[in-house]
Amino acid sequence: MKEKKKVISEISDCSHKNTKQDSGFIVCQDCGLIMEDKVAFADTTSTSEFFTEAQRDYERRIRVSDSKALQDPVIKEKYDRIKTLEKWFRDYETDFTEQKKTIELLKSHGIGLNIDNVKNQEIKDRYLRYNKYHRHNYQNMVIIFLAIVWMEIKDTTNIRVEEFIRISKELGHKINKKMLNNAMLKVKRTEKMLIEKKTPKDLEKEIKNRIKIVFQKDLNGIPYEEVQEFFLSKSEFEKVKINMQLLADKMLNFITYEHIQNLNYKAFVAGLIYYIGQTLENRKIFTQSLIEKYSKFSSTTIRKKYHLLQDLLGEAPKFEL
Repeated sequence: MKEKKKVISEISDCSHKNTKQDSGFIVCQDCGLIMEDKVAFADTTSTSEFFTEAQRDYERRIRVSDSKALQDPVIKEKYDRIKTLEKWFRDYETDFTEQKKTIELLKSHGIGLNIDNVKNQEIKDRYLRYNKYHRHNYQNMVIIFLAIVWMEIKDTTNIRVEEFIRISKELGHKINKKMLNNAMLKVKRTEKMLIEKKTPKDLEKEIKNRIKIVFQKDLNGIPYEEVQEFFLSKSEFEKVKINMQLLADKMLNFITYEHIQNLNYKAFVAGLIYYIGQTLENRKIFTQSLIEKYSKFSSTTIRKKYHLLQDLLGEAPKFEL
């Protein structure tokens, strides 16, 4: 009896604006009231397609309960999460919309700022290539995507993996360092199956190209204001940086694959900047403290890489091509 009064109260409070034709009836989608006086039956002889009163009442109760459930913030959040993950899953061979949104959100937190259209396409290609051969549950593909993004930016960013994971968690993704590492291994295994085995020469070229990219990024990250006392103008500073990049390219030609195959590229570049800085006429421009400040590597690490380069190329002040 109480339930009946409750249903009557819900119907009386409803404005009946959200209506829809359902099996010959106009039905309010909010409260389930059947607006029988507003529809003309086209065929009164065929009654098998119409629901019984019990069926209509059952469906109305479901609609009302679903509507109330979605008003609960916790349930609403889970519902929206499922819808989002469903979009991720459907984005295979589509417009990559949800993945692009995630990249933009990462950028808003200072991660992946160097992801341009070319880099974005590389990420998409890797993601779709993995998706084609290993489509699992929704959450798995989210982690795979985050792993691919990290693989694409880790060699050209000063952001630590812990910071990347923390921001990913803030964006609502359940991930930790172990999950990220496992995902990266899965992507690498898949790509290893699909591409021809690279020769040591190809690998050497690939590593050196990465070193060049990081070198240019880190060098350009040092602002003119930090070293302006040593230059007459900003254009002179830019010219020195260009010459340093050209010198780095030539120096790498003297370094063999066996010396760089297991390198931490970013740490090596920090030492390389300091080494080349010591070959300049004024060796006080690129100091260890300056490089430490903008590379995020300690002076100890920079010295270790500097001594490694000394062993490979000789004393920096005396270096000749």
